[in-house]
Amino acid sequence: MSHVFSSVRRDLNFIDHTSDLGWKEDQRVLPIVVDPGIYLARRTKIFHATQKRLMPDAFKVFTGKNTTVNGDLRYMIWDSPPKTEPHFLNGSDYDQMAQSGAAFARQFQKDDPVLDMIDEKILKCGRNRALPGAWCTGRRSWWVDPCSQWGDVNVLKPGPQAKKLEETILNLLDDWNSQSNQCT
Repeated sequence: MSHVFSSVRRDLNFIDHTSDLGWKEDQRVLPIVVDPGIYLARRTKIFHATQKRLMPDAFKVFTGKNTTVNGDLRYMIWDSPPKTEPHFLNGSDYDQMAQSGAAFARQFQKDDPVLDMIDEKILKCGRNRALPGAWCTGRRSWWVDPCSQWGDVNVLKPGPQAKKLEETILNLLDDWNSQSNQCT
């Protein structure tokens, strides 16, 4: 990730956004939340009013900042419509996830074996071991952690997954540049 982001403008924000908010609009944006603690001396829990508000204009304005790239670099599969909950990723999703070029993924069941597959095949690290990199100068074997000895921590050598991530970032930036920073 360090290699890929070293050539990307630091003021960019990678956020998945759209003006079509779907279920999020009704459940997260329109409800009126009341915090009685603002005007009462004693502590009281927040609550939702029975009425809903109109979509705030500022919300649509702020999703279109000129530093917002529409993509959160995350691999996620939604369960069948309506898209209310992400699918729990597992071993059958591994190949597509690995080929996606995404930097992040969600969501996983606790201790799902696919997490070990990611560690082994993508990150090239064993359980409870540091992520190996060019700075690891120790001898590599199954019983010796190559990162038990360190060299120059500033050396970056991207692997195959970094190249996929770089391609994903470049595609997102091409789309962002071609839209002249406009959000619809």
